[in-house]
Amino acid sequence: MTTEAFINPLIIQRADPFIYKHTDGYYYFTASVPAYNLIEIRRAKTIAGLAHAAPRSIWLKHDEGEMSKLIWAPEIHFINNKWYIYFAAAATEDIVDDLFTHRMYCIECDAENPMNDENWVEKGQVVTDKDTFCLDATTFEHNGKLYYVWAQKDNDIRGNSNLYISEMENPWTLKTKPLLLTKPEYDWETIGFWVNEGPAVIERNGKIFITYSASATDENYAMGMIWCDTDADVLDMDNWEKSKDPIFQSDLSTDQFGPGHNSFTVSEDGQTDILVYHCRDYTEIKGDPLYDPNRHTKVQEFTWTKDGKPFFGKPVPYNYL
Repeated sequence: MTTEAFINPLIIQRADPFIYKHTDGYYYFTASVPAYNLIEIRRAKTIAGLAHAAPRSIWLKHDEGEMSKLIWAPEIHFINNKWYIYFAAAATEDIVDDLFTHRMYCIECDAENPMNDENWVEKGQVVTDKDTFCLDATTFEHNGKLYYVWAQKDNDIRGNSNLYISEMENPWTLKTKPLLLTKPEYDWETIGFWVNEGPAVIERNGKIFITYSASATDENYAMGMIWCDTDADVLDMDNWEKSKDPIFQSDLSTDQFGPGHNSFTVSEDGQTDILVYHCRDYTEIKGDPLYDPNRHTKVQEFTWTKDGKPFFGKPVPYNYL
C-alpha cells in the first residue's frame, strides 16, 4: 500500500495515536479521546480499515481520586501472552506548580480478545523514583529484557519533561534506576514549553531509534530522535546519540501543523514501515491547545537513509479520498 492510498486524516479527533499489528492479523488502535474520559480500542484487518472500525470502550475513568481526570495517551502492547495498556491520568484538572498532576498507570488483559471491557483489570500506578508529573509511557523488548520509556518532570532540570528509560521487573514494575535519555535543550525543543515527550521505539539496521515530540502542542510541536547501537547497553547514557535538528515538523505549504506524538507500525505484507502521528490543519487555536479536539490521526510510509536512519519527509496533506 502506498501513502496515496491512505485516507488522511485516517481517524479524526484522535490525538496521541498508537497502532499495533498483532499476530492474529488485526491492527489494534487506541488514542486520546477529546473528552479525556475513557480508553477505547478499535481493530481491523487493514490500516485503512481502522477508519471505519467501531471503537469499543474497554476502561472508564474513575469517578474521583486517581485516574479520574484527563486520561491521556493510551498505548496497547502484547507482552508475555497478555495485553497491556499504558496511560496517564490525574486526580484533578488543576495546574499545580505550573504543571498538570498526571501519573502513569497500567491495565492488563489475559484474554485472547482485548475488545471486551470485562477482560481488563487495573495493575495500578507505574511508580518511578520521582513523585512528579509523568506520562507517555511506551515499552519495548530487547535481548530478552523488557524496557519502559516515558516522560517525566525532574525538579532539578529546567522544563516540563525529559525522557527516561528503565528495565522492567514485570509489565507494571520498574527494575532499575531510571536513566535520563534526553532533555529539552535546543531552540526547537523549547518553544512555548520545554518538553521532551511521546517516545516511540523502532529497531532497524543494527540500531534502536527512539523518536519523541518537543515544544508546545501547537504549530511548534515537532519530532526529534535519539539512537544507539543494538549491541550497546541501552542503560548507559553515553551510548545514545541525539539529533540536533527536528526530524519531522510543520509544513506550512500544505497546512500541516504540529505533527507529533507518533508510533510505528508496518504494512499488511510486513514490508513497509508506517509512521503514525497526529496533526492539525490550522493554527488559530482558541485557548489551551490541549482542549482543541482537532488533532487528527494520520499515517504515511517512510523510508531509510543510506546510513540506516529513518527518513520521514514531510507530513502528507489531507486528501479525504
